[in-house]
Amino acid sequence: MHRSALLALASLAVTYAQQVGTNTAEVHPPLTWQTCAASGTCTNVAGKVVLDANWRWLHTTTGYTNCYTGNTFDKTLCPDGTTCAANCALDGADYTGTYGVTASGSSLKLNFVTSGANKNVGSRLYLMETDTSYKLFKLLNQEFTFDVDVSNLPCGLNGALYFSEMDADGGMSKFPTNKAGAKYGTGYCDSQCPRDLKFINGKANVDGWTGDSNSANSGKGTQGACCNEMDIWEANSMATAFTPHPCASSGLAVCTGDGCNGGTAGLCDPAGCDFNSFRMGDQSFFGIGKTVDSSKPFTVVTQFLTHDNTTTGTLSEIRRLYVQNGKVIQNSKVNIPGMDAFDSITDEFCSQQKTAFEDTNLFANQGGLKQMGASFAKGVVLVLSIWDDYAANMLWLDSQYPTNKAAANPGVTRGACATGSGAPADVEASASNAAVTFSNIKLGPIGSTFKSTGSTTGPAQPPPPPVSSPAAPVSTPPATPTSPPAATQTHFGQCGGIGFTGPTTCAAPFTCSKQNDYYSQCI
Repeated sequence: MHRSALLALASLAVTYAQQVGTNTAEVHPPLTWQTCAASGTCTNVAGKVVLDANWRWLHTTTGYTNCYTGNTFDKTLCPDGTTCAANCALDGADYTGTYGVTASGSSLKLNFVTSGANKNVGSRLYLMETDTSYKLFKLLNQEFTFDVDVSNLPCGLNGALYFSEMDADGGMSKFPTNKAGAKYGTGYCDSQCPRDLKFINGKANVDGWTGDSNSANSGKGTQGACCNEMDIWEANSMATAFTPHPCASSGLAVCTGDGCNGGTAGLCDPAGCDFNSFRMGDQSFFGIGKTVDSSKPFTVVTQFLTHDNTTTGTLSEIRRLYVQNGKVIQNSKVNIPGMDAFDSITDEFCSQQKTAFEDTNLFANQGGLKQMGASFAKGVVLVLSIWDDYAANMLWLDSQYPTNKAAANPGVTRGACATGSGAPADVEASASNAAVTFSNIKLGPIGSTFKSTGSTTGPAQPPPPPVSSPAAPVSTPPATPTSPPAATQTHFGQCGGIGFTGPTTCAAPFTCSKQNDYYSQCI
């Protein structure tokens, strides 16, 4: 994905800082989420969210003179990175009035454009454990679930929910020049190795800073901030993708030059290994009125399976399913020449995808699922955002990309949006009332975070016949760990259901419990 242009456009609320201002008190909006037990019993957790420092007003510590205006640092206040960090303060946020962020119970609504004293576009927030630390999620052999409403997100917009390997305190303990920390949303990094961050590791990114030619508010320095990233959800009403992005580093690594640019010399895999149903050959699966109907809210379930079904194992598969109108919907299957009929992300899926799409397999070069799993074991921060794309108009998500290749080429067409759509100036004018709502966030063992009241639903059109693949067998519904080749099934494994051919007896002391006609589970 291309997140380098995720910027606020408020005339005062555009930058990073490391000191703390006192003009506006920082009060974090509450957001309740849940942890679930294997039995399916879920317990509320009193979380909070914090606005990323990029959206905040940066001004002098002794007054209210801007340290950054338009897309330029004040050269007197910021002649170098250390001096800028000492001279400039990051202030608190008016979440709803300035940034269009509304939290209520377990629901978080992010408005796209907010017109107050200044115009603000988009936002990026992090889930907190305390007022001074981000919540670290450990995802191995876990299931992460949330509800989402993308009905008011047209072409060119992205309501994104993802994980980033940030420091829990925003880097405050490692870098003494960072006095703001997680409380003020510092320490961001991702697999794009963004160079538009105005502060990295407690110092301003002023060296070589140049304003962007297509944005009056953004620019780039010589350094970027790289780290592992797992895109659980990037979507609008037209298209969606989930994508792991491994990096060679652990935690935030500062890049310069080619190290920031991906490719064989880069620290990260900026393209990642994505599963976009439209791109993978099923154009009837996701969208308005389709199998997963984006005109209405639904539940997104993502399962992170390990090779031995333990929380200390090696990540081997990332599975996806949906629940809408009480019915479980299994993920679509790949229908691309030269690829097996995968319905999940495995290293073999990624290898076949890169070959079919004639892309370099940077995913494997950066460690693949094993490296992503190492990131999950360390702990990752939950990010929620809404944004438009100054770099590529979001065409990589919902249209044809790259535009210099024929639409018929495998992997080029990712959604039904026109190649002329998505320009930020257009969507900021025509879709100013756009918004995304995330709610009912849950984490627990496989099979614990969702329930169904109806039968499992497959794609609207029958998928192609499965092609055998010893390295990555095609999974059968629903999304639970692939059955081991044994006479008994393991805890949480599938043990029955229409079309199921695996073990129907559970290993002691577990018993096979029918969930619906298509799915029974060892619990």
